[in-house]
Amino acid sequence: MAEKDRPWVMRTYAGHSTAEASNALYRTNLAKGQTGLSVAFDLPTQTGYDPDSPLSKGEVGKVGVPVQHLGEMRKLFDQIPLTEMNTSMTINATAMWLLAMYQVVAEEQNPDLDPEEVAGKLAGTTQNDIIKEYLSRGTYVFPPEHSLRLISDMIAYTVNHIPKWNPINICSYHLQEAGATPVQEIAYAMCTAIAVLDAVKASGQVSDADFEKTVGRISFFVNAGVRFVEEMCKMRAFVELWDEITRERYGVQDEKMRRFRYGVQVNSLGLTEPQPENNVQRIVLEMLAVTLSKKARARAVQLPAWNEALGLPRPWDQQWSLRLQQVLAFESDLLEYGDIFDGSTVVEAKVQELIEGAKAEIDRVQAMGGAIAAVDSGYMKSELVSSHAQRRARIESGEEIVVGINKFTTTEPSPLTANLDEAIMTADPRAEQAAIDSLNAWKDQRNQAEVDEALAALAAAAKTDENLMPFTLAAARAGATTGEWAGTLREVFGEFRAPTGVSGAVGVAEAGEDLTKVRERVRATGEELGGRLRVLVGKPGLDGHSNGAEQVAVRARDAGFEVIYQGIRLTPEQIVSAAVAEDVHLVGLSILSGSHMELVPDVLDQMKAAGIDDIPVIVGGIIPESDAAKLKELGVAAVYTPKDFGLTEIMDGFVDVIRQANNLA
Repeated sequence: MAEKDRPWVMRTYAGHSTAEASNALYRTNLAKGQTGLSVAFDLPTQTGYDPDSPLSKGEVGKVGVPVQHLGEMRKLFDQIPLTEMNTSMTINATAMWLLAMYQVVAEEQNPDLDPEEVAGKLAGTTQNDIIKEYLSRGTYVFPPEHSLRLISDMIAYTVNHIPKWNPINICSYHLQEAGATPVQEIAYAMCTAIAVLDAVKASGQVSDADFEKTVGRISFFVNAGVRFVEEMCKMRAFVELWDEITRERYGVQDEKMRRFRYGVQVNSLGLTEPQPENNVQRIVLEMLAVTLSKKARARAVQLPAWNEALGLPRPWDQQWSLRLQQVLAFESDLLEYGDIFDGSTVVEAKVQELIEGAKAEIDRVQAMGGAIAAVDSGYMKSELVSSHAQRRARIESGEEIVVGINKFTTTEPSPLTANLDEAIMTADPRAEQAAIDSLNAWKDQRNQAEVDEALAALAAAAKTDENLMPFTLAAARAGATTGEWAGTLREVFGEFRAPTGVSGAVGVAEAGEDLTKVRERVRATGEELGGRLRVLVGKPGLDGHSNGAEQVAVRARDAGFEVIYQGIRLTPEQIVSAAVAEDVHLVGLSILSGSHMELVPDVLDQMKAAGIDDIPVIVGGIIPESDAAKLKELGVAAVYTPKDFGLTEIMDGFVDVIRQANNLA
């Protein structure tokens, strides 16, 4: 029998509340047989704000761990030897800063070793793919060309100093969440890789001799949906296409350096709030898509938990997901065989179809000037919003079946969710104050002159084409904070607002009977109120997951509303001033980060102060029933959660709310 294949790196994506709480979780997970760490950072850390920034209100410690300075990074990895660990950090705009702090902590853990020697032992990945942030996840900070410069600097630095580190994880995961078809997922990931490698080559920071090594350090992070045959073929297509691009475009001779190395988190978007126990079999099928084919097998796998559509998974839920991987790797015979799909005509035909489709889309993007130009023009974003709208329409019409949502909806009461308040974990409500206290204590004990000097040097270097990693390491050692590092570069590079993709998106192709009825109600109600009905769709706070808000905006437009949607990361003040300026009939707030109990009351208070508290407010997001009840007590007219998948029904609800607020029968 052939030698048994080694299992992939097994991770769970984790981090919440505080560095201490997250450290305890990591050490517990490693003790359970997890073989790598995958760190989730909170939104202020991802977008370059300290916890005392007004924009951080309600967001600290919610979707990940806050790391606002080197002291918190020390706590996060306390008693975890970084030179022996494989750590993945889901961080993009501020990736350089987090890697610098990680490197400094590793040096501190190994005082007897030379810093270069320590760097040589570090293994792991920083996600660092900013292009998909503009398209889907929304935690970008700087304009594209400056972001690409930070990425190039990091890649060059790691190739020369941290050779076992993957400096970028080109991330098609979030593209699928934003609506990408398999063809779009392959094409846009490849376009991003081309943009990054071209930028590194143009920077001249890596010698021609080392460029093959640079290509070899590029890794990918993909998504796998429940259509697991197609998804497995997608992975084989990725492998073949990457081999071809690296060989033909970049002349990479070494076969090992052309290998498509990828990690995967299987699809969270497809997890359902109704009948959440069905999510377990969805996760298993999605895991099979990225493990069954030996030639296209993932190098690292992390699985969501069954209850992620309900809220923050508990340690037990994460353990269950880890055990799914362990049963496949250690109980089944999967790893005893070569590739079980070689010679399949069905698989080969599907792989070729995906490759041809992806090549045609890559050519379209390259003809526009490449990935950055296709972001600036809004082309890729509009395409994704359109694909997502089509998928939503297929689910609503019943053409695409989702068990427990649009078919087989009768259910026995689930013992898993009998007590919902205990079926999920809540982030520590004291995390924000703890982070602010930690920040103030840190600032009190550091040498301010050293910090000022390091940040001034960083700003000066940012105006040249010097590599910014050494200046970033100096700022970390001096004790600068996450907000100060990002704030210094904001001053030099400026900020950016990505196109929303909504105006160019194609919505419902044909209005069926239900949508036609809603359109008529929208038109008639508008006439009664003396004009067209106007809806403001707002995303307060730092949550950049805009897919839901975009789909609501597109369907509202299809239903005949005039839609005001200004994109992500707005302050409550900006939302209220837009509501006043546009004289809207309804304000819709979308919040998926769990910060609804802080941000919604803030918007309501400011609407009252502005004298527009007669305009009804509705809220959408991952909102537990107990929170929904509290929001309604505060005056919110309606609350929508992922179980409300019928967008046309939601539009009908908009009309009901507007009529009620205006005392129309």
